[in-house]
Order: sequence, then structure tokens, then C-alpha cells
Amino acid sequence: MSDRRELYRSPNGDSWFLAREPTDGRAFVIHQPNSPSGGRLAHIDLVTFLSKGAEGPEQQALLRLIGTLVDVPPYADRT
Repeated sequence: MSDRRELYRSPNGDSWFLAREPTDGRAFVIHQPNSPSGGRLAHIDLVTFLSKGAEGPEQQALLRLIGTLVDVPPYADRT
């Protein structure tokens, strides 16, 4: 079982989670479709998830989360 954090929930009920395999630390995305779509989980590696383009709100949510890992804004005055 993986540790996971919800990235995005769409208006139609689909959910995306950032997950980490506790045994080896590998990160991936879990997509859980809504019940009418079958609700079957899909595990997606990060490269594949982001290679679909960053236009989707679920990709934007992951990029925002990654951005929170940086303490200093990229164009901040560092003096």
C-alpha cells in the first residue's frame, strides 16, 4: 500500500493523488475515476503523467505542489 495525498478532484468526481511507495520511495500518480466510469484505480508514473502536457488541472495541481518545495521564489532578491 502506498502513502498518498490528493492533488485534484474534478467536478465529475474523478480524483488524482500523488503517491509514494513506502518500501522504495518511488513517487507516482494514482487516478481514481468516478463510479459511473468504473472507479478502477490507475497508477501513472510521473514522467507519463506530466508528458501529457501541463494543461490539465490535475497536472497544474502537481506542479503547484512541487513548487511548494522551493523556499525562495525564483526571482526573489537574494541579497
